[in-house]
Amino acid sequence: MISQIFTASLYGIDGIKIDVEVDIAFGLPAFNIVGLPEASVKESKERVRAAIKNAGFEFPNDRITINLAPADVRKEGSSFDLPIALGILTSMGMIKREALTDFLIAGELSLDGRIKGIRGILPIAILAGMEGMGNVIIPCENGNEASIVKGISVYGASHLLDIVHFFRGEGDLERFNAPDNLMDGTRKSDGLNFSDIKGQSQAKRALEIAASGSHNLLMIGPPGSGKTMLARRIPTILPYLIYEEAIETTKIHSIAGFLDADKSLVMERPFRAPHHTISDAGLIGGGHIPKPGEVSLAHNGVLFLDEFPEFKRNVLDALRQPLEDGNVTISRVTHSINFPARFMLIAAMNPCPCGYTGDSRRSCICNGAQIRRYRSRISGPLLDRMDIHIEVPPVTIRELSMDREEEPSERIRARVIMARRIQEERFKEKRLYANSQMTARMVKKYCLLNDSGQKLLEKAVDKFALSPRAYHRILKVARTIADLEEREYIEEPHVAEAIQYRVLDKRAVV
Repeated sequence: MISQIFTASLYGIDGIKIDVEVDIAFGLPAFNIVGLPEASVKESKERVRAAIKNAGFEFPNDRITINLAPADVRKEGSSFDLPIALGILTSMGMIKREALTDFLIAGELSLDGRIKGIRGILPIAILAGMEGMGNVIIPCENGNEASIVKGISVYGASHLLDIVHFFRGEGDLERFNAPDNLMDGTRKSDGLNFSDIKGQSQAKRALEIAASGSHNLLMIGPPGSGKTMLARRIPTILPYLIYEEAIETTKIHSIAGFLDADKSLVMERPFRAPHHTISDAGLIGGGHIPKPGEVSLAHNGVLFLDEFPEFKRNVLDALRQPLEDGNVTISRVTHSINFPARFMLIAAMNPCPCGYTGDSRRSCICNGAQIRRYRSRISGPLLDRMDIHIEVPPVTIRELSMDREEEPSERIRARVIMARRIQEERFKEKRLYANSQMTARMVKKYCLLNDSGQKLLEKAVDKFALSPRAYHRILKVARTIADLEEREYIEEPHVAEAIQYRVLDKRAVV
């Protein structure tokens, strides 16, 4: 008897519907899985065999063939255990075939029949809704995550026997329902706030501009000047995630296996800070079955690279495509996968190998050649993609001991949200949300300068030999500064401030 169970596999951040066809025929005992299964799927044979026996059923001593269709899509992961086991039980007559028609089923089996949680359940649940399947049966561990998908009924199971009893009408499964207002939940803050930072008014201003226009930013300063402290507080001034952004972010974290079992939705903007020893595959994504890397895990949030020049040159250069396109394409011989990767890049570095160039408190021991060699580890094309370069000087003891109240993140965030709303209105027909995403044609249309501003910018370009990309970056930053002041046109002070945020291109604008 042939049975059919519907399940899903992951492709990028989306799910693909998979038909699990099971045929039990007379012949020599065999258990074969066909349809491009990876090693983890082939190993499911032993898990399924043990789970069925330990659940109290007699495993058929016949020829069993499992077909995973479509056959030209590679199948990977342990989520096929449960549909394969139910397919075998259905072919044995333990479950009526008609009962399974409107269900999409996924889960990993233990040897004793218990059902364990799997990665990537949210894309699978979204697929079930898109395919018009009204019900999904998944591990209880993944129930909260799948429940945020509207239009489907989510059933959680903890044991194979529970599902058999459910389809026989002898029991029920746990139902999971999403709260009415998903986005009204508590957002984690970790207690971080810009009010914790004493001094550094110029750096705070630059970070506010970067957050308002989603600009990439590079901080240069000696050890202990507060670069990491500033970077870790950037999410506290970014706008809250909207529902569509939260869903997309949650899908990526679900696929990577970084979503907590009791958490249905990622509600905070991600902040990823990989170590400088990371590989290019770890940063960009990859593997035999491609998985999202740090740039995708930072999607809709912040990617912070501390000790910027210490990263391998090939790793840093791999950032150039996602910084321009907002996505990562990972190509294999048989297929290519796209992962979203639209993030704010925040980088921090010392001014020289010893870290104390320009520090009035400690003398630098590096010569000019060492400093040039240190800074040359970051390629020119990558530096061109950094909209803002700022110097972060050390904070004096006097500034640290002052009892002055610093501006809190909530007040800065209010200004950032106001500037973002202006940009959303400007780009509402362009499918963009921030000034940093403007194309060259859009820069020409929306970054209009008065005569004095134009002359100042031309003078800076000539004096510092700025590239065309740097020229456009300055205009985008100036546009954001004008938005913060709610000005329709870019004026000379806006251009002057944007130019001063290019410290690696010049020392000062006189």
